[in-house]
Amino acid sequence: MDKVRATAAEAVDDLPEHASLAVGGFGLSGVPNVLIEAVHARGVGGLSVVSNNCGVDGGGLGILLAAGRIARVTGSYIGDNREFARQYLGGELEVELVPQGTLAERLRAGGCGIPAFYTPAGVGTQVADGGLPWRYAPKAAAEAGLNAAGAGAAEVAKPSPAKEVREFDGRAYVMERAITTDFALVRAAKGDRHGNLVFHRAARNFNPLAAMAGRVTIAEVEELVEPGELDPDAVHVPGVFVQRVVELTPEQAAAKGIERRTTSAPVTRGTV
Repeated sequence: MDKVRATAAEAVDDLPEHASLAVGGFGLSGVPNVLIEAVHARGVGGLSVVSNNCGVDGGGLGILLAAGRIARVTGSYIGDNREFARQYLGGELEVELVPQGTLAERLRAGGCGIPAFYTPAGVGTQVADGGLPWRYAPKAAAEAGLNAAGAGAAEVAKPSPAKEVREFDGRAYVMERAITTDFALVRAAKGDRHGNLVFHRAARNFNPLAAMAGRVTIAEVEELVEPGELDPDAVHVPGVFVQRVVELTPEQAAAKGIERRTTSAPVTRGTV
């Protein structure tokens, strides 16, 4: 029952080429950076990643992206990741953009053994009808001199397929398939040796859902405790979903970036 691995490198030492990964995190919150760095150091490529966003330039999954290790991304948001946008619009990367709530439910369904479900999100759009650009043609993208503002000029090499739409009680719903992956990488505030995990506030985000969807789930934890120390009512992900646990060093646990720091000039109050 002791699922602790000595290092992140040991925890990912059997992750192969072309593996699929569900990765927790939202922006910079709750991102399993240490495990991502271990995957980068392992040198595997051709990865299919499922995550809300594919990291940021120089951080999180952005490290694997910049190294050319990711072949496909299923996510909800490109954001300010310029390399993500460049590879997608340049035809180097296949991207399946999914409504955020649908992505969350697809991961949860995969973890619960539900093969598919119906949702009204996307009905009447290319999400249901097909035609979303999963991959652009590299030659057309280069000739068009594409940037984030000129995506429409590129030739779509691989469009999304149409999905089944059914009516229930007079309303249309689109069928979405569940997601399961070979591995899942998550970050938790606390974890015990049996793999039970607790997340802190916003860092909970996609982490429990990713943990459920992975066939082999690896958790980096900021604090490792002994079995029985976690209040069962406080556990967000039970150990049955987690196969490996890596304890972070105090320095690794404290390394939490700020995506966008905003400050204002001090206000000088006059006398009355």
